[in-house]
Amino acid sequence: MKYLAACLLLLPLAARAQIGGRAAFPFLALPPSAQVAALGGLTASARSSDPTQFFASPALLNADMDHAAALSYVSYVSDIKQSTAAYAFNTEKRGRFGLGLTYLNYGSLESYDAAGNALGTFSVNEYALAAADSYTKGKFTVGLTAKLAVSGIAGNRAVGLASDAGVLFKPHADQDFTVGLVVKNAGYMLKPYTAAAREPLPLDVQLGTTIKPEHMPLRFTFTAHHLHQWNIQYLDPNARGTLDANNVEVKPSFNWGDNLARHFTAAAELLLGKGLSLRMGYNHLQGRELRLDNVGGGAGFSFGAMIKISQFQLDYTYATLQAAGSSNYFTLSRSLGSFLKKE
Repeated sequence: MKYLAACLLLLPLAARAQIGGRAAFPFLALPPSAQVAALGGLTASARSSDPTQFFASPALLNADMDHAAALSYVSYVSDIKQSTAAYAFNTEKRGRFGLGLTYLNYGSLESYDAAGNALGTFSVNEYALAAADSYTKGKFTVGLTAKLAVSGIAGNRAVGLASDAGVLFKPHADQDFTVGLVVKNAGYMLKPYTAAAREPLPLDVQLGTTIKPEHMPLRFTFTAHHLHQWNIQYLDPNARGTLDANNVEVKPSFNWGDNLARHFTAAAELLLGKGLSLRMGYNHLQGRELRLDNVGGGAGFSFGAMIKISQFQLDYTYATLQAAGSSNYFTLSRSLGSFLKKE
């Protein structure tokens, strides 16, 4: 159980984690595929045949992914695009492996000097190479992912090493019920953009469960994230407060219940057969952070579908960022086993 030991060794590093806007390589926390996006943007327990799932947790590698390849594409706001490719295969002695690449391109941006004079355009892009290994023993699957992350802005590059460690528990082979724990993006910034101090990576500790009640065409997934960091509520110091009875402005303050809710995502999947399903998810942290003043705009909600045609599986998700924009995720996967079999 060497992989389980590695998972436990990574847990103390969680104390150094930061949430959005306070860490390097934040793209490592983005959903890698349509299915993950439909589950609220993250999952530690929902398994499928899509090999891009190992980006969410290496413990999600399973037999249904063997010799499967997937391509995922998402269009964010403006010219920001993300592409992900993944492939999974199994070895009898060394476990199950996953290989992947995710690439984020921000398009061309205008450059200006201190006086406001145009200097032309520059590009911004980021990518991560990932290799995962998992091993199943009885009711447990444990896995590790190693990632090389590179970020480039106008010719300046930053490089980092990150790792994910996951554990999945499936108590009954004939029941659709799993519990997963994953420590994501534990690592080190090898090369910062400048000589300035190195920044932490967007480390996250997640605990989730996926369950399908017997005789119901529904599957539910619940995930708790940022378990290492209690306060993830952002209070804008420039936000307007409310006036009390004495006409004194009262600024927003820490809300225990809202902060607790920000640690959770919830999703449901309606199973309409082996080749069709509908999904819906909600991420309360995104819902609160990305909403406009006094207008939610559907922020945090995601809606998706999966359809299988012949040997191909197509996943689509529409994720609402806020009233001003949304994201469209497409993931196409197929098993390559028939091509690899010997005649």
